[in-house]
Amino acid sequence: MELKLSELRESASEFAKAGGDLTLNYFKKDYRLEFKNDDSPVTNADREAESVIRKLIKEKYPTHGIIGEEFGSENEDCDIVWVLDPIDGTQSFIHGVPFYTTLIGILVKGEPKVGVIYAPALNELVSAAIGEGCTLNGKECKVRRCDHLDKATFLTTEVSTFEEYNHFDAFKELLGKIRLHRTWGDAYGHLMVATGRADIMIDPILNIWDAAALLPIVTEAGGSYTDLNGQPKIETGNALSTNNVLKDHILPLFETK
Repeated sequence: MELKLSELRESASEFAKAGGDLTLNYFKKDYRLEFKNDDSPVTNADREAESVIRKLIKEKYPTHGIIGEEFGSENEDCDIVWVLDPIDGTQSFIHGVPFYTTLIGILVKGEPKVGVIYAPALNELVSAAIGEGCTLNGKECKVRRCDHLDKATFLTTEVSTFEEYNHFDAFKELLGKIRLHRTWGDAYGHLMVATGRADIMIDPILNIWDAAALLPIVTEAGGSYTDLNGQPKIETGNALSTNNVLKDHILPLFETK
């Protein structure tokens, strides 16, 4: 029997809470910190949270595939694949900043159809399924109406990544046009856009486990989620979340940068 997106969304929310709440056992407390080969940080909280989520998926949906940041892929050619990031924003986590999140995206035949962003330290859970809208803690949420860059709030994660990926000129130009710029972004920045608390979030570098949850959430909140070439893709390595008016002002800045 074909699963409904509403059921998958409900399960993804449940599993994200289970994994995310486990991280609270370590947040602002003792944890083990290591560094991966790419020098990115990872903690025992990341690994334990992903293990919990994987166990729950396998118990309820044993035939589904899984892609996870910490433990790799299983059955990724399945029609339904769960994409996991147990702690998005590990730098926030290790610095005691509550903007880290647990992410679950669900791909159906390769297309992102369900997304959950759970911020356990803030008790905020945003979920969406294509065609079903987007909610924050069960209440409908929408992107903010903002028609001009000079009134917009622009978020990102780390400024140096714009230079590293050859977007620094575009970043500087955008910075000169907007009202306010803030960092500590990661997936929480995209959550801020989807819930109407910010207008622009740009990530010059993303992995699929960072991105899979974001597209359903931002689009179902009435916004636009694309890569920096304007394509609604999760695998191209960067992302812009905004509303459909500002998108047309932002993307041209990145065309030849």
